[in-house]
Amino acid sequence: MSGPDVLAASGSDGVDGVALAVLIALFALVTVLGFLASRWRRASSLESLDEWGLGGRSFGTWVTWFLIGGDIYTAYTFIAVPAAMFALGSVSGFFAVPYTIILYPIIFVFMSRLWSVSHRHGYVTTADFVGGRYGSRWLSLAMALTGILATMPYIALQLVGIQAVLEVIGLGGSENVIARDLPLLIAFAVLAAYTYSSGLRAPAIIAFVKDTLIYLVIIVAIIYLPSRFGGWTHIFDAAQTKMETPSPATGKPTGSFIPNSQQYWAYATLALGSALALFMYPHSVTATLSSKSRNTIRRNATILPAYSFLLGMLALLGWVAIAAGTKPIGLDGKPNAQLVIPQLFEDAFPSWFAGVAFSAIAIGALVPAAIMSIAAANLFTRNVYREWFRPAATPAQEAKVSKLVSLFVKFVALVFVLTLDKQNAINFQLLGGIWILQTFPAIVFGLYTRWFHRWALLAGWAVAMVYGTVAAYNVSSATTPHFAGSLASIPGIAQMGYIALTAFVVNIVVAVAATLVLRAVKAPEGVDATIKGDYFADAGDPRVRPLPATPTEATPSP
Repeated sequence: MSGPDVLAASGSDGVDGVALAVLIALFALVTVLGFLASRWRRASSLESLDEWGLGGRSFGTWVTWFLIGGDIYTAYTFIAVPAAMFALGSVSGFFAVPYTIILYPIIFVFMSRLWSVSHRHGYVTTADFVGGRYGSRWLSLAMALTGILATMPYIALQLVGIQAVLEVIGLGGSENVIARDLPLLIAFAVLAAYTYSSGLRAPAIIAFVKDTLIYLVIIVAIIYLPSRFGGWTHIFDAAQTKMETPSPATGKPTGSFIPNSQQYWAYATLALGSALALFMYPHSVTATLSSKSRNTIRRNATILPAYSFLLGMLALLGWVAIAAGTKPIGLDGKPNAQLVIPQLFEDAFPSWFAGVAFSAIAIGALVPAAIMSIAAANLFTRNVYREWFRPAATPAQEAKVSKLVSLFVKFVALVFVLTLDKQNAINFQLLGGIWILQTFPAIVFGLYTRWFHRWALLAGWAVAMVYGTVAAYNVSSATTPHFAGSLASIPGIAQMGYIALTAFVVNIVVAVAATLVLRAVKAPEGVDATIKGDYFADAGDPRVRPLPATPTEATPSP
């Protein structure tokens, strides 16, 4: 059945009542869990960022595994990756699988060091660490603002994921604005309420439900759907036929079934650049710093690849949808590839199981959206509000400001989704990936060396931000004049590559050159608040203490 056929068969109002009932029931369950989470593993009140924003830094291996998994593999991941496979093929879609494989050794190597120094000094954000390491308020501020900017469209895309599910169920077709957007408004209100109440504990406990549902749905789908639609041989043949068929808009092949030699650089740079960027996002760092020991991080780096296997299976569902003849048509009557997986589930499964699948995707939006809003709020509170406006803020005042900012962040994301075209959210998320990778030198290099000069790192960051933004703006397509993709020609080698990685190389070159110049003129270095032993501290270290002031207050810089 095609999309319109399904909607017509669902009832006179076009709503799949059974699927909607299952979605409401499971959504109610996680809502209750979200509020109850405020009492879970709480050593004291939630009136501090350590407790509200980092869960008391007390999560063990399994809780951390579910939390980081729920943080990385978002609703938009489960919507966008197979949609890219469906619409454009392997280069645009399947690169996500190798990049998550590359990612976990990177986490194993450097995230335990970040955990240790943060645990030792009471750092809540990466901008805290950068400020303490380099003695620079301005570099710390640059890291904080970049993290906030990169996170905002990411939160919006989680709401886009919920919208996709609601649209396939049949909600959202009304011309009345309130009726059309009411389900999303309710979801937003619930998310905002239990995040405010329970902090990071809410997404941590909900992640158990979310990941259980995701694993159930994908395992069933990957076993059942290929047998229904002709087997894997037929599925791959159908995908190859579609990808090799010329597109009416461009006259070129629709997409790539297997990357050709001209696409190797694009595929490789997308995978590597995305791997380097992912754990620079504030929400990934927040989930990591909530764990109770450095070995918890390392154990997670060894078992998180289980999600990569899941992602690979999920990506192939985009090609299953091609073989199934899925028609992802929105309620506005226009094709929308972002609806392909919800529509495939709606077409192929009984309504009750489609409801379970829709719930997995919708709940999969709540977990990362909550963590992202908390992470952005922590950055603002610690590295903007306290650092620049209220140096004497108490822990309780910090927690209050962070709670309020987390509400504001979600509100801005909601307004963004409701008032702007969905493509704009995707475009800004593209910029987010370019921007967040430019924090890598200051953060990761700083974990190992103090060689780079603080002003050189700031210069490299600024140049790369401008270069990456302009390069992304200049990417166009037949339908989109600006920000139409993440690939552009790499200067000097005439190959298409990921803009974020090219900007990253520019960042390093500028930082190295500027460091040499600044050292030659003996520019002030700034005071390093850390020592070598800080990077190996573990739970129970007797030197662990909360900072009485922000790092750069304790060691002011010129």
